[in-house]
Amino acid sequence: MEEKKLIAITGPTASGKTAKAVAVARLIGGEIISADSRQVYRGMDLGTGKDLEEYGDVPAHLIDVAPAGSKYNLHRFLADSQQAMADIRRRGHHPVMCGGTGLYLESVLKGLELPEVPENKALRESLAGKSLGELTAILASMKTLHNTTDVDTAQRAIRAIEIETYYLDHPEAAKAAKPHPIDNYLLVGVDIPREERRRRISLRLRERLDHGMVGEVEALLASGIQADDLIYYGLEYKYLTLYVTGQMPYDRMVAELEIAIHQFAKRQMTWFRGMEKRGFHIEWLPYDLPAEEFARKVAAMI
Repeated sequence: MEEKKLIAITGPTASGKTAKAVAVARLIGGEIISADSRQVYRGMDLGTGKDLEEYGDVPAHLIDVAPAGSKYNLHRFLADSQQAMADIRRRGHHPVMCGGTGLYLESVLKGLELPEVPENKALRESLAGKSLGELTAILASMKTLHNTTDVDTAQRAIRAIEIETYYLDHPEAAKAAKPHPIDNYLLVGVDIPREERRRRISLRLRERLDHGMVGEVEALLASGIQADDLIYYGLEYKYLTLYVTGQMPYDRMVAELEIAIHQFAKRQMTWFRGMEKRGFHIEWLPYDLPAEEFARKVAAMI
């Protein structure tokens, strides 16, 4: 029996891709695999935009699979997504990957397999006092920086340096990490004009603040999660934590967070354009297509 094709639905934040991916999965007999680097964490719901109510009876994987405060990474995502895809196909269903984390999506389509990179305590201690700018310069001397994800925070930059250092010391591991591209996939992008994207981002931010996003962060901190660990996740969790811990006034927090999300969406689009330049064909469909019509068009491409 022919292996069920991987259907990947992507697009920038606030483009409405989740509802469309669910409609695709429901129409073709599929199950969702989240390709979002923060929806893996339990208790981080409003800030990551899980929109769990949208899934209905469609099974969803790689959501709420790690405790908040932990450090889920690309290595774990690749292993977990491969397992999920195998399980879904074994049930005779289509895996439908949905998310805006371009690194995760591209790594799956590349067939990338990463060895586990252990913690290097000595290296971490030697980097601990350096500024984010200094860490970025060190990382840039070790590899080409295709995106800013690795240098969003000092913690991320140190981890990226740790990984590159491990590969330098273990060339056999670096060789094993070379990609083996897959070809049994369809990649569909949700195409949304810049101004409409910005409008929806601003509207969604205010809705989530109204629905208790501050309280979500307060609850995470009250549960014992360290402020620095929440700040590590960036965007909503960075700015809301700074507000809740008294380091930033509310109005400034909202204004700076809104700008940061707009910048994040712009980086997502830059990544998707980069994927196209790197040989990945994306079928772009309009954001304002009703979900059922979007699903029918995707089904016709399979």
